Amino acid sequence: MERLQGKVLQGTHLMYEEMLQAAQWLFQDDTPKEEIASFLTALAAKGETAHEVAALATIMRSFALDIAVKEGSYMDNCGTGGDGLHTFNISTASAFVLAGAGVKIAKHGNRKISSSSGSSDVLEALGIHTAISIPQTAHLLEREGIAFIYAPNVHPKLKRIGEVRRSLGKPTIFNLVGPLTNPVPLSTQFTGINRPNFVMEYASVLQMLGRERAIVVSGPQGLDEASLAGQNTLVLVDKGDLIPFSLNAEDVGLQMAPLEAIRGGNADENAVIMQKILAGERSPYLDTVVLNAGIGLFGYGQAETIKEGVAMAKESIFSGRAQQKLEAVVTYSMQIKEVEVG
Repeated sequence: MERLQGKVLQGTHLMYEEMLQAAQWLFQDDTPKEEIASFLTALAAKGETAHEVAALATIMRSFALDIAVKEGSYMDNCGTGGDGLHTFNISTASAFVLAGAGVKIAKHGNRKISSSSGSSDVLEALGIHTAISIPQTAHLLEREGIAFIYAPNVHPKLKRIGEVRRSLGKPTIFNLVGPLTNPVPLSTQFTGINRPNFVMEYASVLQMLGRERAIVVSGPQGLDEASLAGQNTLVLVDKGDLIPFSLNAEDVGLQMAPLEAIRGGNADENAVIMQKILAGERSPYLDTVVLNAGIGLFGYGQAETIKEGVAMAKESIFSGRAQQKLEAVVTYSMQIKEVEVG
């Protein structure tokens, strides 16, 4: 490992096989935390490559606990986080809209590490018990077509890495890898990343990992979601093809708005924002969710175009179906809590 650490510290990219070896080392219980921190910091300083991300994702996924789900077309819309722009939990809100439109959502997520409120933090503020068992997660996904997979529940090897990441307090390669390690077999993925210049590479990682169809987006100022604030950079993975394109809000019939209009806060504040969106209160918050859910519906293949996907996303909200998905997950969670307390 000293040779590989030395290469990274010198700014040299690792080959796929070398990163497989390094990833195994990262997850060993006897690897010193300070060495993990140094390695992750050096990787970030030189800039991670598609092969490094794919190799780490492969190893991390191999350590994940299996979730036994029925055969089906599942999608994850988890983003990488780490953009530092303090927006609300866009992808978590979008997950309910996608589920309300008929997409089977298995959303990976975690607590805040480099943000004000991670997906698990806002879910708990909404009354959703995130630390449910794997069989309960599978049952919820089968029953409601949506479930949230709390990373520590399915990635037991992540505990020590998580401690290191929290001590660093800034994005690492694990932000990039997180969305790629969902233990549910995914047919489709919609992922936002905070690096506009890495969108094509990230799409190639998804292709390497076997996604038949996927979309990667990076918004203005490096937002890890699609934004109303300007030009969004995207790549569509469609079997063997990687198709780059760009998009702004007006292209799909939405009004542009600055990033300041979608600022978030702590978990409780973001939960209130989400409840207002799903209740149909018109705002840039709602339009941002509609834009992202619309892209997700196109990626899933349920909409022929993103503009059509945006219309479907609006229908999911204004019909009440998205809110019903939230209520169903909250109810399921409360029933589990009552059994545990009883």
